[in-house]
Amino acid sequence: MPFRDADKAAGIAEGDPTGLADAVFHDIPDAVICADCEGFIRFWNAGAERIFGLSRDEAVGQSLEIIIPERLRQRHWDAYRRMMETGRSRHPSNEPLLVPAQTKSGQTISIQFTVAPLPGPYGVVAGIVAVLRYATATFQELRM
Repeated sequence: MPFRDADKAAGIAEGDPTGLADAVFHDIPDAVICADCEGFIRFWNAGAERIFGLSRDEAVGQSLEIIIPERLRQRHWDAYRRMMETGRSRHPSNEPLLVPAQTKSGQTISIQFTVAPLPGPYGVVAGIVAVLRYATATFQELRM
């Protein structure tokens, strides 16, 4: 099916994902976070700023630990290393995980997230991209 002129004007012409990337990475309300193979944040969108209360300048270059409650860090890093080694999570990719996270103020919140490996050169995993959604109200409803 050919693209319409309106599609091209909106920046979603076939082979030109620029407008789509801008919308996904910057305009959606969900957090989009990319981290390198060591777990240092390399991309932090406006949704992440809203959910976690950390500006892009505060988050980029920091360890993912800034959003992981201390009691869950060992489990997180074990899973992270497994993802870096194998390119896979032990959780099905079509099932978002519901986990606790922490905000800049130290408040514990619930988030729902999916994660995917970022391919690097020579078939190694260079890092991850995660899409996270604020889910505290949903989690509280499920507990009732």
